[in-house]
Amino acid sequence: MRVLVTGGAGFIGSHFVREASTYPGLADARITVLDALTYSGNRANLDSAGDIRFVHGDICDAAVVDELMAGTDAVVHFAAETHVDRSIDGGAAFVRTNVLGTQILLDAAVRHGVGRFLHVSTDEVYGSIETGSWREDFPVSPNSPYSAAKAGSDLLALAYHRTHGLPVLVTRCSNNYGPYQFPEKVIPLFVTNLLDGRKVPLYGDGGNVRDWLHVDDHCRGIALVLAGGRAGEIYNIGGGTELTNKELTGLLLEACGKDWDSVEPVEDRKGHDRRYSVDITKISQELGYAPRTDFTTGLAETVAWYRDNRAWWEPLKTA
Repeated sequence: MRVLVTGGAGFIGSHFVREASTYPGLADARITVLDALTYSGNRANLDSAGDIRFVHGDICDAAVVDELMAGTDAVVHFAAETHVDRSIDGGAAFVRTNVLGTQILLDAAVRHGVGRFLHVSTDEVYGSIETGSWREDFPVSPNSPYSAAKAGSDLLALAYHRTHGLPVLVTRCSNNYGPYQFPEKVIPLFVTNLLDGRKVPLYGDGGNVRDWLHVDDHCRGIALVLAGGRAGEIYNIGGGTELTNKELTGLLLEACGKDWDSVEPVEDRKGHDRRYSVDITKISQELGYAPRTDFTTGLAETVAWYRDNRAWWEPLKTA
């Protein structure tokens, strides 16, 4: 089986590639990674990935994409601009990569008759939910340029299934955490700041709620959908641990041996969604998914990884 993984040098994509041989149907897969190595992509993330082919290229480069898509059996599409704050400062790169890049991939997949196209998305496309949890049939209602661009790419992917019969699958995950995450996201940002004796910024009243999902559980869920999901369907992947940002901050302070004097309240983010929560009944019942990583254990291991791997993250914070 020949698999093209876009964005495979990023946080989630590289974990998927490193663990691919343990996933159903991928033990003997020949994997090609396509990654533009923008600021959050890191070739070193794949050092332990084994025998893969790496191509330094952009998903918006139609010629490169077309060449790689020929002979490909399955695509796992991670490549995306993902940081909400950056999208607020400027949305053009998010539309280019997340929408146009996805369209270029989809066109090439149709031309070459790709057998499975898994599009990795986010729960942020749903917007914000006060109570309960989103099912996959909830309408998208994004509130940031980032999530709007991801919602656009979701709709494009599903349209290519309905129009062209391309076997598309869409996954929507909750907030990921784990090793190798670029230190602009909240957990690695807070941990690395605290390890350096610096303060951490807490938005608003700290009451925004997120569901936390270890990257290993997320990638395992993606592999289950790739192997057994129904074409044209969306599958939510969640971790089952909802915390306010203030609660998460308290846990990180404790893990790093700091107190609340290390927290600096800052003005809330524009359009800051109050709460995310996904219903994982569908993937659980159809594919047997359940998160395995206890949050307390996963967070402790993540903090320890950043404590032990300064050589990986320090250059990223000074670049």
